[in-house]
Amino acid sequence: MVLKDMENIQELRTKVNSRPWFHRIDCGNGIITPGIDDSPNKLKALGMPEDLSGKTVLDIGAWDGFFSFEAEGRGGIVTATDFFCWNGYGRASKEGFDIAKTARRSKVKELKCPVESLVDSGLEPFDVVLFLGVLYHATDPFGYLKIVRSLTKGFAIIETHVDLLDVPVPACAYYPGAILAGDSTNYFGPNELAVHGMCADAGFSKIHTLPETFMKSRRIFHAYA
Repeated sequence: MVLKDMENIQELRTKVNSRPWFHRIDCGNGIITPGIDDSPNKLKALGMPEDLSGKTVLDIGAWDGFFSFEAEGRGGIVTATDFFCWNGYGRASKEGFDIAKTARRSKVKELKCPVESLVDSGLEPFDVVLFLGVLYHATDPFGYLKIVRSLTKGFAIIETHVDLLDVPVPACAYYPGAILAGDSTNYFGPNELAVHGMCADAGFSKIHTLPETFMKSRRIFHAYA
């Protein structure tokens, strides 16, 4: 039995080391995925509640699933959704999510669905919606925020690239081609005023910019239903 367990651990380690990762996920037995994103150190800045017991959580754009699994570990009833990454665009795939979910014996629900189709997916509004690193990839950022609002009955945590922070009115920078970080899926960099304005017009009752961030060009917002 011990040998079989050791074989399973080695098999997991081999799977983890055989592919690229974005998130750093604790898979147990001392195995942490070698992601390029410093996911664990973002948690304090994001202001995710320590106790999510019994709360429903939606993670939009889950990718490898770090934040989905973290919310589950805090007691949340979690649904992870993705489409772009899980469909294998670019260097992304769903394989990492599947490996980590199996290793963690996770019960996170899965839904492969574009953001644009979430409103017709049959999902009921959630207590907490995670919308992390998605907004600036949207060709219609205001439309995306309206969808997030329709799925939020508590509050949403919105994390995004920002730009034009010295502009004193709501504004968004547009990135044609791949001029932002060499990524052609980066479209808009709103400033804080634009995020607040779009969230308000989308129907959120109040919006806060959190004081902590992990990069000068990123901001975190809590938007309340």
